[in-house]
Order: sequence, then structure tokens, then C-alpha cells
Amino acid sequence: MLDGMRAASQNWMGRLLMAVVMGVIVVSFAIWGIGDIFRGFGAGKLGVVGSTEISSEAYRFAYQNELQRLQQQTGRVITNDQARAAGLDRQVLGRLVTEATLDQKAANLGLYMSDAQVAQLILADPTFQDPSGKFDRMRFEAILRDNGYNERSFVREQKGNYLRREIGEAVAGQLQPPELMTQMIDRFQNETRSVDWVTLTAAQAGDIPAPAADELSKFYDAHKASFVAPQYRKIVTLAITPASVAKPQDVSDADAQKLYDAVKTQRFGAPEKREVQQIIFPSEAEALAASDKIKGGATFEAIAAARKLTKSDTDLGAVVRTAIHDPAIASTAFALKPGEVSSPVKSEFGYALVRVGAVTPESVKPFAEVAQQLKTEIARDRAKKAVQDLHDKIEDARASGKPLAEAAKSVGLETRTVDAVDARGFDKNGQSVQGLAAEQDLLRAVFASDVGVDNDTISTRDGGYVWFEVAKVDPSRQLSLDDVKDKAAAAWKADEIEQKLAAKASDMVARLKTGVALSKIAADQKLDLKHDGGVKRSGAAGLDPKTLIAIFNEPDKGAGSSATSSDSRIVFQILDSAVPNFNPDSDANKQIAKQLQPLVSDDVVTQYIQRLEQDYGVKISTEAMREAIGAADQ
Repeated sequence: MLDGMRAASQNWMGRLLMAVVMGVIVVSFAIWGIGDIFRGFGAGKLGVVGSTEISSEAYRFAYQNELQRLQQQTGRVITNDQARAAGLDRQVLGRLVTEATLDQKAANLGLYMSDAQVAQLILADPTFQDPSGKFDRMRFEAILRDNGYNERSFVREQKGNYLRREIGEAVAGQLQPPELMTQMIDRFQNETRSVDWVTLTAAQAGDIPAPAADELSKFYDAHKASFVAPQYRKIVTLAITPASVAKPQDVSDADAQKLYDAVKTQRFGAPEKREVQQIIFPSEAEALAASDKIKGGATFEAIAAARKLTKSDTDLGAVVRTAIHDPAIASTAFALKPGEVSSPVKSEFGYALVRVGAVTPESVKPFAEVAQQLKTEIARDRAKKAVQDLHDKIEDARASGKPLAEAAKSVGLETRTVDAVDARGFDKNGQSVQGLAAEQDLLRAVFASDVGVDNDTISTRDGGYVWFEVAKVDPSRQLSLDDVKDKAAAAWKADEIEQKLAAKASDMVARLKTGVALSKIAADQKLDLKHDGGVKRSGAAGLDPKTLIAIFNEPDKGAGSSATSSDSRIVFQILDSAVPNFNPDSDANKQIAKQLQPLVSDDVVTQYIQRLEQDYGVKISTEAMREAIGAADQ
């Protein structure tokens, strides 16, 4: 069930519905609250659902596991404060409350799972199997160790997981989405509209004279927030990555050749392709009779025609070996010479005669063409140890009190000084500062730090490190009108154009709503009329997403306008709308229903859990919750 939730949330529709489901879960917090609604919990007890306890230790363990997973995903340190600000503590608590609720229901129903049953399920879990499909004890123990479990605690948790899953399956496991839901999504995706439109540009706004001094001053006063110099910071930074340390020129041809020989087919080659045809016979006797006829001079095509088979029935096309599903057919096809017909082959669907046409041999890029690429890869891989050694030496130097520049010099490296950079990565001239390693993470850390702060090292995605120091902070300041006179004048003019175009578009839409055709207005005002008879929400040539939303927000035969920029506006008229005939058996709608099924099931399960929470009663100590994750002082 939970796997279905994750799979379904990989597309826009799934994410939309998942948002609804998660919203329902959030509402459940409002129902039972997480206030410190009672005191006197025993030591280590965070809350109860019915008679099922949630321990502080279980909450701490789940919270730390989730925090560690997020840090691994993002590749950077996430503090407790950041995690709580993002709501991680409540998300983890919500999951534990859900689990405790289902555990209470399982206990009420008298559900039980033996150790032997759990062992069978674990042995069959692909997560713990080796490439041959057998249970791998060492892999099992390694995964448990990496996730903070021992075998006993893992088995205990798995018992709960399996029983909860059984309850979920019993409640809504085979529930199918209502056909109306699929129909509405089909309509949303495939409704088309026939639309005329014109584009109003700055030319239609007329001449805009330069603003008078008092007009410009008034505009500046009303838009002061737009004329603010951002905060700039001077930083000293040092980046060490495998790419910066690697020395491809030191990699020998022999080493590169060795790697090339190992990977050339998979990475630099195109496998052999063959044009393959087959005729399937229900019995070996019929296949032998046909084979004898071919040996006697009959053609492959004649045999196929006699069996009333068309080319599409016999032709597999130009395929690689792995594209042929039947191993016997694949082996035979790739053993024949071009133009040769095989003897009868026993296949999955009967006995086959196989013929091979043109053969495209395997091709591989020559070593000389990829040698430099391979040397770079080898050099970067070798550089990882050097990067770690440099990291340790620099950290030792910093620990002894040396500033970053001196620590870098101690290992023969130079820091880089950026005199001014804002939070977006631009300098004071508005140009992007180039060459910053792990730029987004670096800038985020720089603007969360201050002068004189000893900052944590930033890890890069390729296994490198970035250090930085904030040397100076130029605070944000309000720019005077004299500082931005030209910029303010340009902004005033753009605002004037936008207002004039909006007024002109409003007048045109008013005329359209009285029954005047846009084609007539366009001809009268010498505007270029455009038309598309198949506009969909998913897109149309010449129409931006904002305009598409406006078009489908209007009723059939309606009209409207949409700003495409500060100096451009579209006026449109809907001539007709077409709603597709709904076919629940189409491949597209079957796929929609398939995606909806786990989401509808999960929605029902969520409502079921909410009701159980109300029936059992949920009590949570926020004091114990804060203490468990080290936030008792907040």
C-alpha cells in the first residue's frame, strides 16, 4: 500500500491527490491535537493511543533515522532547528501515531504473526537477496546495521508492519476508483477549445513621454522596495574536489586501455542487430514439413502466405539479441548466417522457423577516441584519496587556529577571494560570479554565517569539500532616487505601458462580450489574428501557461485577456469547446485508473485511521516530545 503511494506520487496527478491525502492527515492533528493535554507520564513514555504506548525512545530513534536519511539525500548537514522548522518532528510523530493506532486495532482483533511467518517473509524479500535470488545473511546483517537495527528489533518491527499492512489491505486493498473520477481527469486532460487571439504590444500603448520630475518622484516613493541594494558579502573560499585535484596526464595509456577493454562493449559499443523473421507452427510435424518445402525451393514468404500470415505477423524487425523475449529464438537467430532459414526450433508458443536478413555488426568506438575521457575518470577516482588527505590536513591546520588562507598555504593551495556577492550569486555590477563550487549550498551557508564565525565544511556531490570565511558584510540599503533615476524612469514607463494595455484589452473584451467577433476587431485595428482549433490545457503554440489557464477559466464562447509580460498582453475569444467521449477501456484511461487506485485506497485507509484515533483517544506529551529530540528549552 505504501509502495503504491510512493509510486503514484511520481507524476503531477499523483502529487495532487497525495497533497489531498496528506492534508487529511494534517487535519487529524487538529482533531486530537498535540498539546500537553495531560501530565504524569511515566519515564520514557511520550504518548498513548488507546492502551498502546509510544515511547520517547521509539520517537527519538525514528526522528534521528529520518533526519539522517534527509542529510544523506541532500548531501549536507541539517540541524535540529532546521528540521523542526520544516516540520520533521510532527511528520515523524504523525507516522508513529498512525502505527500505534493500527497496532491497537490489530490487538483488538487478536491478530498475531509468528516468528516463523516473519522469517519466511524476510527470506523472500528481494532487499536481502543476492544476484542469484538467494537470501544473503551478510547483506541482511549489513542493511540492519546501517539502519540501526539488530535482528530482534527488526523482526519485532516487521511483525507490526506486516499486520498493519494486512489491516490496510482488508479495508481498501482492492478498492477501485470511481469511474467519474477517471472521467473528470480524462476531460481535464483532453478537452479542446477553438480559440482566436491577438497580441497587444507596446506599440498599441502609443507614445509614452518621459515622466515629469514630480511623477517620477511619486512613482519612486510608491515603489521604494524595488530600489534596494541587496546585502553583499566578501568571502574567502577554498574548494577541493576530485576534478580539481585530478591529474589525467599522469594516467598511463596502459591503465586507460585496461579500463577500456573492461567497459568498451557496455559503454562505447552498439550491439549487433539482425533483421529477424519467424513463422510459428502448432506442431513439430508441420514445422518439419515446411522446412522440407523450403529446402526443396519454396520461399519463406510462400510458406507464410500459405498460413495466411502478413509481414507484421512474421517480422520482428532489426533487433538486438536481448530484445527477443524467447531465448531459443534469440540463440537461433544470432547463430544463423544472413539469408539462412533455421530448422524447426521449439519456442514458448510452438515450433518456429527462423530467418535472418541483414546483419549490422557490433560497433565500438576506438580507444583513441575515448582515451582522454577514461584517463580523466581514472584520475578523478584516484584523486578521492588525495582529496580526503588534503581535507584532513586543512582541518588540522584550522583546528590549530590558522585562518583559511594560511591553512590552504600549508598544503600548497591558494584560496579565492570574492569581493562582493549577493544571495543570488551576483556581484555589484549585476554579473553572475562564476566558478563557485557547490554554489547554492555555499551561498546559503555564507548568508547564514557572519564575520569571524568558524563555519562547517560543505560537501560537494562528487566527494569534494568547500571551505569559506565571511570577511566583510555590506548591509542592504535603500537607494536614493538619484542613484536609480534611469532605472526608475524605465520602471515607470513599463508600468504606464502595462496599464494602457490592460485598459485597451478590457475595452476589447467588453466589445467581445456584446457579440462582436475578435476577427472584426483585429481587422479594424490592423492586429495579427491567430487561431488554434485544438487548444488543450497541456499547451498550444503561441500561448503561455498563464494564458492557457485564463482560457480554460472562461466559459464556452467566452472571452478574456492575460498579461504575457509587462509590455505584452493577449486578448482571446473562445469560438467552441469539445469534450471527448469518455472511453473507460482506452489504454490512457486504464492507466489513469491504475494510478488512482492506490491513492483512493490510501485515502480510505486515512479516513479509517482518523476514525480509530477518535474512538481510541490519542494523548501526546509535547514536553516529552521536545525532550526526546533535544528541544526542551524551546
